[in-house]
Parts: sequence; C-alpha cells; structure tokens
Amino acid sequence: MVSSQVLQKTLDELKNITKVDLSILNLDGTILVSTLVDEQVDHATVRQFVESPADSQILQERYFFKVFDDTNVEYVLVSSGNMNDPYLIGRVAVSQIQNLIIAYKERLDKNNFIQNLLLDNLLLVDIYNRAKKLRIETNSRRIVFMVETAAEKDTGAMEKVRSLFTGRPQDFITAIDEHSVIVVKELRDGEDYGEMNRLARLIADTLQPEQQEMIRISYGNVVDEIKNVSRSYKEAQMALEVGKIFHPDKSVIPYSNLGIGRLIYQLPIPLCKMFMREVFGEQLPDTFDEETLMTINKFFENNLNVSETSRQLYVHRNTLVYRLEKLEKSTGLDIRVFDDALTFKIAMMVVRYMEYMQKQNP
Repeated sequence: MVSSQVLQKTLDELKNITKVDLSILNLDGTILVSTLVDEQVDHATVRQFVESPADSQILQERYFFKVFDDTNVEYVLVSSGNMNDPYLIGRVAVSQIQNLIIAYKERLDKNNFIQNLLLDNLLLVDIYNRAKKLRIETNSRRIVFMVETAAEKDTGAMEKVRSLFTGRPQDFITAIDEHSVIVVKELRDGEDYGEMNRLARLIADTLQPEQQEMIRISYGNVVDEIKNVSRSYKEAQMALEVGKIFHPDKSVIPYSNLGIGRLIYQLPIPLCKMFMREVFGEQLPDTFDEETLMTINKFFENNLNVSETSRQLYVHRNTLVYRLEKLEKSTGLDIRVFDDALTFKIAMMVVRYMEYMQKQNP
C-alpha cells in the first residue's frame, strides 16, 4: 500500500497550502502520519466512527473522514484548524489519498504482472489479457537490463534506478531476487543497442559511488512482443553470469557480445573435465606457478608476439623462449603455434568456468 513517507509528504504539502492540520489514522485509532507533533486521538472514538455508516463526522471539534479502498475503509483522516475550511480541506485530502491508493495498487498490479512475465509464470492468453487490462502495450520493442547490487534488498539502488526512468510509464523497474534490479525498457523510435549501452553505463555511473564492489549490468536482445520479454530476461541473466566468469573487469555486459564464453558456459561439467584430461592430463593450468601464468597471459595479450611480450615482462627474449619451451615440455602445447595457443586459451577459460561452478555448487 502507500508508504508512510508518501502520505506524510502529501499531508505536509496540503498543510503548507491550506494551514489546516491533517492526520491519517489506522482503523484501530493509531496515528500513522500527522502534521501535528503532539496529536492525540481517542482510539475508542475512532473505532466507533469506523463501524458507523457515516462517511464523515464531527468528533471532539475535529472532522473525521473515512478513506476508502474500493468499498473498504483503509484509513481515517482527521482535519482540524481555525483557518480556512477544515471540512472542505479534509474532503480534498481524502480525494488525494484515495487517488494515491488507486495509483499504488495499479503499480503493484503491474509489478506483479511483470515479475510473472519475466519468470514465465503466465499462459499466453493471460499475458495479453492482463496486459490489456493494465494498459500495457503488447507490440512495443523492449529490452531487459539486469543490475547486480552488492547488498541484499538494496532499496536505495532500486530508487536510484527508478529515478532515471521517471516520465516513462511503459518502463518497469522491479526485482526478482535479493541481489539484482530488473529494468524492462520500452525502446523509442531510433533507439538501438548503442543507446542501450550508453544507458547501461549511465546506470553504472549513478550507482557506483555508493557501492564498494564494482557494479555489473547486463542486458539481453531487443524483443518485439511482450510474450518474448522473458527471453530477453534469460539472456540478461546469462550475460551477467558469463561476464562474471570471463570478463570480471567489465561493468557492462551485453548478451550479444559474450564471445566464446557463451559456448563454454553451456557445457556440462563432465564434458569439461574430459576435455581437460585430454589436453593436459594431470597438469592443469590452475596448478601452474604465478610466473608461468603471468607469462602466458601477457603472451596472449600481445597476440603471440615474443618480442613485445619480453619487453613488457622486462625479460630477455631468450628467457621468454625458455619459459615457453618449458611450458611445451610439461603440457605438450607450443603456444607460439596458433592451434596450440587456441587450445590452451580455451582450456584456461574452461578451468575458470569449472572453478566458478564449483564455488556456486560446493
């Protein structure tokens, strides 16, 4: 329902304009929010008013109003003051709060619909029927972003992301789990993947100052129908996981740019182990010493260029050649040769994938 902060802000704004004090009570007489610091209300009087057939009543020189949610009484509003017309202002406040209740219920219904849509919990006929009822366009181009947050249930991150999409009623911000914020964005004419990448970086820049760990944002492909939104969500999920494994230094990971990591991520672990045994036997890449791993990584970074690698490692060319030949003797792979280098590179990525999966499923 409507948060206390929103209700308090609404009453404060009305008080500033009208100079009439207002309070909102629960049905048992407990004060929920008020413009008066020391507001006192008799609980029994409030309960009697709630049970009465009257929509409004003067009690203890104050005006009491029922605030309805459909046909059910949700709150009791109290209006008091010597200036202006507390009865008229009370009526205005009731109307304002009832409109807030309707708006929040609609947002809650839409949020529930989007969550079930992402999780594939709806039948095809239900998707279109509920979308029509909630006035959600079914044939718009949409894309799903996944924002990983460091803290569980980070409401601050959710609100910051939401603030970037104000004025876009067809964009939806929700959460499926405790560690991520999901954005279902409707694309305007002319918006493309380049614009989506810039938007992802804007989200990262907005959230990063308050996060100790690096913010990671992934996004799926654009879909043309609302029934396919869950596909874009699953793509964003995969992109986030693949990015954490194979691109740990990247904050923005699009599904369309995962490279060979996409293939390795979908391999079953038994097949990975078989491949590793075929290539290395018992001498796996994760058993190499730090110097060897640094040499290998730098050699790959420099596109198998011996001279440039030796220069960046501050070692003599012959020293680098010796290290590479030593690696060849232990693994049977000469990474100065393209085919062997490709096999070794893939094997190192497979090891990284296996280590990540082991951590996820100890």
